[in-house]
Amino acid sequence: MYPDKDCIEQLDLIPRKQITIAKTMEKNGVEDLLAIEGNVLSKKQFLNRLRIEKRRAERSKVPLSIILFSLRHGGNDHSKGVVRNLLLFLNTVTRETDIKGLMNEGEIGILLPDTDEKGVKLCVEKIVSSNGHFPHSVITGTYPDDIFQSLSTDEKEQPDLIPLYLDESLKPLRFQRAVKKAMDVGGALAGLILLFPVLLIVALTVKVSSPGPVIFKQTRFGKKGVRFPFYKFRSMYSNTDDRIHREYVADLINGCLEKINQSEGENPFFKMKDDPRITRVGKIIRKLSIDELPQLFNVLKGEMSLIGPRPPLPYEVEKYQPWHLRRVLEMKPGITGLWQVNGRSRTSFDEMVRLDLRYVQNWSLWLDLKILLKTIKEVIHPHGAA
Repeated sequence: MYPDKDCIEQLDLIPRKQITIAKTMEKNGVEDLLAIEGNVLSKKQFLNRLRIEKRRAERSKVPLSIILFSLRHGGNDHSKGVVRNLLLFLNTVTRETDIKGLMNEGEIGILLPDTDEKGVKLCVEKIVSSNGHFPHSVITGTYPDDIFQSLSTDEKEQPDLIPLYLDESLKPLRFQRAVKKAMDVGGALAGLILLFPVLLIVALTVKVSSPGPVIFKQTRFGKKGVRFPFYKFRSMYSNTDDRIHREYVADLINGCLEKINQSEGENPFFKMKDDPRITRVGKIIRKLSIDELPQLFNVLKGEMSLIGPRPPLPYEVEKYQPWHLRRVLEMKPGITGLWQVNGRSRTSFDEMVRLDLRYVQNWSLWLDLKILLKTIKEVIHPHGAA
C-alpha cells in the first residue's frame, strides 16, 4: 500500500542529479527525460506496463491504482517547463516501484502497484497539497475495484473508466473493426429478412402456448460493462422465480462441478436439464437455438455483435473473479462465439471464460468466419444445447 509517512518535507532538497537534468532539458526538451532519467516511460511503454500490471493484479488479487495528470489550465496549453517541473517533483514524492509515463501532450500517468483506493487518495493529497504552483487536474482509478463498483450500479450508461481502459488502444485494428460492424449490420438485416417466416411462426406459437409476452427481456452486460436489454423468445412461464438459476450460476462459477453435473455418462454436462420453469415449446426452441433469434435486433442497435463473448447477467458478474471481468470489458458480446462452438454446456465456467479471452486476444475476421460456419453446423447438429 502507499506509505503513510510524510515524504513532502524533503521537497526543498532536490538532488543534484535532478538539477543537472533540468538544465539539460532546458536545451533539449521534455522527451530527453526518457533517456536521461531512465524511469519515465513513453506512452507506448506506459500502456504496455499498464496492461501487464492489470494482468498481474488479476492473478495476485492485489489492487493496482493509477493517476492521470492533465497539465492544462483554463483552456491554455501547458508548457514544457511545467511538465519538466512536475516530473522532477514526482520523482521526489513517489516510490521507486511507482511507474511514471508521458501520455498524450500535457498528460502524465503514474501506476501505483499494490495500492488500493485509500492509498491512491493519500498519494494524490500529498502531491496536490504540496504542489499548488502546478496547474493540473487529476483523475484516478483502482483496478479492479472501480470496475466492480461501476458494474454494480443500475445506470444504463456506465462511466468510461479512464484511465483504466487506456491500454485498449494498443491494438486498434480500426479497419477490421469497421468491417466487422458492417458485417454485423448486414448479417442481422439479412437474417431478419430471410428468417421472417420462422420468427412469425415461433412468435405465434409462444403466444398461444402459455400466457405472457412473446419476447423475454433481460438485463445483460455489454462492452465496458454497459447494461442493455437482451432479447429472446420467451421459453419459460411468466413471473417465475430465478432463484434456482442464481444458485446454479453460483455453483458453476465457484467450481462446484460435481454438484451441477447433469450427465449420466463420462462426458460432463453443466446445464439444468429439468428446469421446471421451461415450457414445452421453450424446450424445442432452446434445443434448436431459435430462442436466440431476437438478438438480431440487439445487433442492429449496436449492443451486440453476431460473434463475441456471451453477455453475462448482473448476478453472475457479482460472483466474478478479477480476471473474469476481461470478458465483459474488452469486446461486444455476441449471439454466438468460440465457447458456443467448442464445448458449450460441457465446459466449466473458467474454461468458458478462457475461450472468450482467447477469442478477444486472437480476434480476426477469419476467426469470425470460422466460428460462424461452426455455428451453422452446431444448429443443424446440436451438441450441448438444452
